[in-house]
Formats: sequence, C-alpha cells, structure tokens
Amino acid sequence: MIDISIPLDTKIIIVDDYEQMRRVMRGCLRELGLTNIIEAENGLQALDKIKNEAVEFVISDLNMPKMDGLELLNQIRSSSELKHLPMMLVTAESERSVLIQAIKAGVNNYVVKPFNAEIMALKIKTIFNPE
Repeated sequence: MIDISIPLDTKIIIVDDYEQMRRVMRGCLRELGLTNIIEAENGLQALDKIKNEAVEFVISDLNMPKMDGLELLNQIRSSSELKHLPMMLVTAESERSVLIQAIKAGVNNYVVKPFNAEIMALKIKTIFNPE
C-alpha cells in the first residue's frame, strides 16, 4: 500500500454526477486503505453534506449540473468554517482554463482523467504532506 500521509479514517466526500466515476474514485481510495467515504451527485448536495457531517477532505469532479466543482470550491473558500477544508478536483485535460481558475480560487490539487490509485495517492500526499 502506498503511504499517503493521512489517517486512514479521514472522512472523504466524493462529488461526481456519474455513479460510475464515483465508484472508480471510491475503488482507488479503498486501494489506499481509505474507507470512510460519503458521496454526493453535485455541488449543492455536497455542500449540504459538508456542512452537516464532519467531512475532512473533498474530491470533486469539475463539470456537474446544479453546482459545478469550481462553484463548490468558491463556496467552501468563502465560508469561514470551511475555508481550510482540503479539496482536490478531478478534471479532463481539455478544461485547462477552468483549472487555472480553480488554482487561483485555492484548490489544493487536481487529478486529470484517466487516473489510477497510484496517481491519486501521489496527489493526495502532496496535499497533506507537501514536503
């Protein structure tokens, strides 16, 4: 198992409008030993769960209906209670201009599709242990 430098019981929310993609991300996280995972289908649903549950890390798709990943990021960063919540975006390479906006808005890291557990682990590790 790859050392990701975070406690294995860290509560993570996966946000994606496609169930299959949420399943892929959940599988990658489980490969890393992370099993305390909840899910949301869009940013609105995620924001509600983040506010009402003790979420410690957000992994969100960028393109979703109702509230996309960039707007979710902006909502989190503008909240005094949530602004320090670590967040990683999942994106397609064709979305570089939006990704630049996300970096400027304070996203902690991102992963480009397609990815595997090893890539996800390295991205997570840089968030929680940047050295």
